[in-house]
Parts: sequence; C-alpha cells; structure tokens
Amino acid sequence: MVVFNGKMRLKVIEADNIRATEHSTRYFPQNPSLASVSPYVSIDIDDLPLGRTHTKEKTTSPTYNEEFASDVHTGHQLHFTIFHDAALPPDEFVADCTIKFENIHDKKSDIWINLEPAGRIHVSIDLQGQFSDSVSNERHFKQNKRAFAQRRFAVVRRVYEINGHKFMATFFRQPTFCSICSEFIWGIFRTQGYQCQVCTCVIHKRCKASVVTTCPGIRTCFEYREKRFKINVPHRFVAHTYRLFTFCDHCGSLLWGAWNQGMQCRECKLNVHKRCTRNVANDCGLDKKKLATVLADLNISTEPLKMVTISPPSEVDTPSTSEVTSKTAKTPTPPPSALSDDSSAKRQHHYTIDDFHFMKVLGKGSFGKERLFLIMEYVNGGDLMFQIQRSRKFDEARARFYASEVTLALMFLHRHGVIYRDLKLDNILLDAEGHCKIADFGMCKEGIFDGKLTSTFCGTPDYIAPEILQELDYSFSVDWWALGVLMYEMMAGQPPFEADDEDSLFESILRDEVLYPVWLSKEAVHILKSFMTKNPAKRLGCVAAQGGEEAIKRHAFFAGKLDWEALERRQVKSPFKPKV
Repeated sequence: MVVFNGKMRLKVIEADNIRATEHSTRYFPQNPSLASVSPYVSIDIDDLPLGRTHTKEKTTSPTYNEEFASDVHTGHQLHFTIFHDAALPPDEFVADCTIKFENIHDKKSDIWINLEPAGRIHVSIDLQGQFSDSVSNERHFKQNKRAFAQRRFAVVRRVYEINGHKFMATFFRQPTFCSICSEFIWGIFRTQGYQCQVCTCVIHKRCKASVVTTCPGIRTCFEYREKRFKINVPHRFVAHTYRLFTFCDHCGSLLWGAWNQGMQCRECKLNVHKRCTRNVANDCGLDKKKLATVLADLNISTEPLKMVTISPPSEVDTPSTSEVTSKTAKTPTPPPSALSDDSSAKRQHHYTIDDFHFMKVLGKGSFGKERLFLIMEYVNGGDLMFQIQRSRKFDEARARFYASEVTLALMFLHRHGVIYRDLKLDNILLDAEGHCKIADFGMCKEGIFDGKLTSTFCGTPDYIAPEILQELDYSFSVDWWALGVLMYEMMAGQPPFEADDEDSLFESILRDEVLYPVWLSKEAVHILKSFMTKNPAKRLGCVAAQGGEEAIKRHAFFAGKLDWEALERRQVKSPFKPKV
C-alpha cells in the first residue's frame, strides 16, 4: 500500500452541480427545488479532520478558493464531504468523494473529482514529500496536548459507505423500524441507528454488515457493479389502504393517512411510502437478512468492514417474556401473612449519608405535611475533568491519592452488590479539602451477588471494557478496567485509546495495545497494564487466587505509600486543595 509522508497544501476552488439528496427532499418530492442547498466542504485525511470551508448560501455551484495546509504522516487518502448548513443541527449530507494519494500522479495537481451521488469538486493539491510502499507497524506514544480540550459527549459525524449507501448515524424523532431485520430501533437519547443519505433506508448499527443490495442512488459504474451481486428483480407497487398502523419497510417510519397511505408490492407484500418507491432496490422476494446470514456462513462479506457489531444500548436489564412467564407459573401463591413478611424482608436497603466517607447519598429526604424536601450536599471543589484541564496531567503522588480513594469507593459499592459502570473524570468531585466524592449513579446495576452477571451495553465510550463491547456477561471487572483508564488519563494527560468516531474507538479498545509515556514509573506502568488487561479473568482485582480486590491494595504502586485505614477515615491529607 502506497502512503505519503510530507507536507500538503490543498486549495478547494469550486464545486458544480450540487443538489439536495433524496433524504433532504423526502418531505416534498413533488417540488425538490424547495430544498435549497447552502453547501460547505469538510476535508479529512484518513478520517482525521483537516478543516472545512465557509458556507455558500443557496447555490448549486459554490466558489470557495480556500487554502489548507497540513503535515501528513503515512497518509492513504483524502476525503471530501459536502454538507448543507442547516438552521438546526445536524447538517444534511449532500455528497462526498475520496481520492487516494497514490492516484495523485503529479505532486502538484489541479483536478476535478466526481462526487457521489451527484456533482463534482475542483481542487488543487500540492505535495512536498515522499511516497513509500510500506508502513511501519511499530507504534509510539505521541503526546496530545488537546486531549481534554472539551468534555467527551458528542462524536464526529462520519459517513459509512457500504455497497454505495452513504450511512450516517441518525437520531429518529418518531418510532422507526430497521429495513434489514424489521425490528424496532431502540433508543431515546443520541443517535439510535444509521440512515442512508441518498436512498433514505434505515438500519440498526448492528445490521451494517448485513447490507447486501446496492444503493439505487449511486452513479452507474460498470467496474463498481461488476464486483457486486447481480440482484435485479423489480417490485410491482400498487396503492394500498391499511387498516392497522403500518411502518415503511424502507425508511422505517409510519405510513400516515386514512386511505391509500402507501404502496404495497403485489408479489412480496413490501410496504413503503409513495416517496420511497423510487429509492427501493430491485430485490423483490429477497430476504436480505437470511442472505447476509448465508454469506456470513460462507465467509463472504458484501463490504470489507472493520467495525464492531454491538447491540443498541438500553438503560435497564430486562428478562425475556418467556423467562418471566415460566417463573410466574412455577411460583406457588403464599398465604397473606407470609406475603407481607416476605415483602418487608425483600424491601430494598437504603444507604444513609453516614455509610461511607467518599461515596455519599446526595441528600436526605425530609417529609413535611404537604411537600417532600431533598437536601443536596454542596461540593465546591470542581470535578477531576475541570482540574486536569487546568494542569494537563497529575503527578504520580496526586494520581495515587485520587486512585486510592476511588478504589475504596468502588470496593464499598461492590460489597453491596453494585456495579458503578460510569467511572470517568467528570463523575469524580472534589470537596473543599480535596477528597473525592463519586456522583451520578444513573448507570449503576444493583443486586450483583453470588456470582451474578449482567449484560447491559452502557457507559462512556472511552471507558467501556472489552467484555461489554463483545456482548459478554460481566460483573465488577468493568469498574476496574475503567479505573485503569482513569489512572492512565490522570498520569499521561490523555486517553489510552483515541479515535474520531465510536466504531473506530471500540475497534481500538478491542485490538490495540496501550502505549505508555516514558515519564511513568515501572510501578505505574505495571498497575495500568494489570487494570487494562483485555481478559477480565486475569485483570487486577478479579483474580480470586491473588486475593480478589484486596490485591489492589497490595500492589507495588500503593504498597508502603498509603495507610488504607487512615485513608478510609479521611485522616490522610490531600496533596491538592482546591481554591474555592
């Protein structure tokens, strides 16, 4: 594979024949001109953002003449994406294209590049450097001074090209069903699934690898189609009236109206909107999910993907309907006296504010005659994210103090059958004396006793353990992985795994080895490696033969440097006192 190393000067000159996609015009198909485009160009080098042009208002042939410069290290390709600058986010996808550095024959080129699904872009590229045929597999730690420049909530919007489809993570404002598996796309916050910006079909994130049909909106390209499956069986759509609520099998949304709400295929009974008929692939009678399963069994992929297949996140672990039914049927009905005693015995235990020094219930309930009053403790030292943004990283003594108090807090939660599952810099608060307090227990899972496991996909992406990404059952091990990530961030000043989107980040967590800066001590590197072991059975704090969680206290990073009993009594002075 040819890569480029050196300096690049890029000039985006103009674009031509830019028009709104089917996704943008889906609500007024009779008059697409109503969907005016205010385009700007976003430029990436190997999925790393380089910059974006200014927006040109309501035009199909924008002129930019804007220049960009960047150092390129082992660069493979340039990616140009044109978005419509919408009044309300997110911005609408319009078109994109990719050009590999090896296809730039002259180091100074002035070229027109065809866009998908329509249009073209005029750019000037000046390369000053060398091309090479191989890339070194050796990785080195590279300091990122802007690792914590902002809190980590949103991720970069990325276009996933699969069989010509331009999929982007999308938030659906109404109930929506997947066009591949026909199952409901769950989720309330953030993006729930992917939608093609050209043909508007909707899929689960986990169904990306099951897309076998070609997008009808792509350019006709013999070389492209030659390598794909030859599926060309047109549907025979007729207007149809539905007596029950019916959802479109293409875009997943509800078919509205009192009569003739949509179109139904005479042969395969596919139900779609009238506006979706021109975007449906010619796959009449084809079960796309079964075909993808057969191809997977034959070890054939419709697209070379390197994505992690994950289930949509859910807030609550719920047993299956059959499991609940069988348990209910087998349970005898107790007498009334036994029922009252049993319900009082199973009543959930409430922890008081005096149960623990570092983890506290935020307030006690005080019942008045007419109102319920909740009093919350005021913690005014800021969180660790705020502190690390000011100092970039902590020295080992300060990081050791915070890690030890968090360790005691997690051990307390685990003794009471609680998995925390959302450990991160943002959720650790400092009081006026500099001691840690854990907040935000919305992700907790209770009742984890006697080897019980859970399987909910949840957490902040940077801190999610490999066993969660692999959809395995897990227990307290995920908290110790998150503690390792937290300690790495405190001492290295940046996350151990970095990427520009969630899928690449999850892939990095599963496959990449962590790189450690040279300024860390041997004890610090060893405890980080012990916590960030991808196999939970070998992770520090999870091996019964080593003493379980007590092995953390005996590790060389802590041993001889802390009095754990005094620390639990808050008798150890914090190395840092916040200015309040």
